[in-house]
Amino acid sequence: MSTPSLHDDAIVIDGLIIAKWDRALFEDMRKGGLTAANCTVSVWEDFEATVDNIVAVNQLMRDNAELVRPVHTTRDITRAKEEGKTGIILGFQNAYAFEDKLGYIEVFKKLGVGITQLCYNTQNLVGTGCYERDGGLSGYGREVIAEMNRVGMMCDLSHVGSKTSEEVILESKKPVCYSHCLPTGLKEHPRNKSDEELKFIADHGGFVGVTMFTPFLRAGVNATVEDYVEAIVYIMNIVGEDAIGIGTDFTQGQDEAFFEWLTHDKGYARRLTRFGEIINPKGIRTIGEFPNLTQALLDHGLSEPVVRKIMGENWLRTLKDVWGE
Repeated sequence: MSTPSLHDDAIVIDGLIIAKWDRALFEDMRKGGLTAANCTVSVWEDFEATVDNIVAVNQLMRDNAELVRPVHTTRDITRAKEEGKTGIILGFQNAYAFEDKLGYIEVFKKLGVGITQLCYNTQNLVGTGCYERDGGLSGYGREVIAEMNRVGMMCDLSHVGSKTSEEVILESKKPVCYSHCLPTGLKEHPRNKSDEELKFIADHGGFVGVTMFTPFLRAGVNATVEDYVEAIVYIMNIVGEDAIGIGTDFTQGQDEAFFEWLTHDKGYARRLTRFGEIINPKGIRTIGEFPNLTQALLDHGLSEPVVRKIMGENWLRTLKDVWGE
């Protein structure tokens, strides 16, 4: 099968997009042939502000219903493929919106939130992020994991500290993920995961989505889509071909103020990091260039069945394991 038709035919899932919500984004998702994407609706926001975000996103999806559809089940993902639309999975990058009320987890699940990252870089009521001394999973955090397992919401550990992550992996009865990460084996960075951490999550039934965020890639701002493929293959050689997928971390359309908000604790307090220039790898600068990634994986010598797994089939299977449908 030729590459364009392979990409067009495949299930293509992006495990993390934190781009600016608008029609232009949805149009680019269709141009790129995305079947579904985990799109961030909460980072530092509390319960009420997160609900307000979801209200706005729901309206935007209604206004652009010919391009996108909401996702609550994996059947919604395959339905999006059949309809020629992109399925929007609502996701959190922090459990902050749960506040201290376990019942909010089920409420958000019913609103369409399918994936929640437990901590965003710093400490919260659940555990510790990757930019702080890691105290591990709290007692409340264990209750959160149990409730997420019960309602069918996936635990994401991308920005979570090493000790907290290990304890979540052991605590969860359902697969957990690093939805968007890179290996320290290629570049040392607080956000990257060691070979041991990658192996540990895979050995316990977990999943790894590989990001292309250039501050974490070995070649930095000079990275190309081939450098991204290098990182994918590096991780696949550790976790295996069934536990790996894509999680680009696309920030398309976001401005400098957005990155200032992201890189300060709680959005306003101490500075946690500086990203420097934000530019995606050459060849996949925009979501619309997604087919270039399929081509680059094939050019690297990966077989068509493996490329299909990486581009979306593994995500689909893992989400079904967690969501139950």
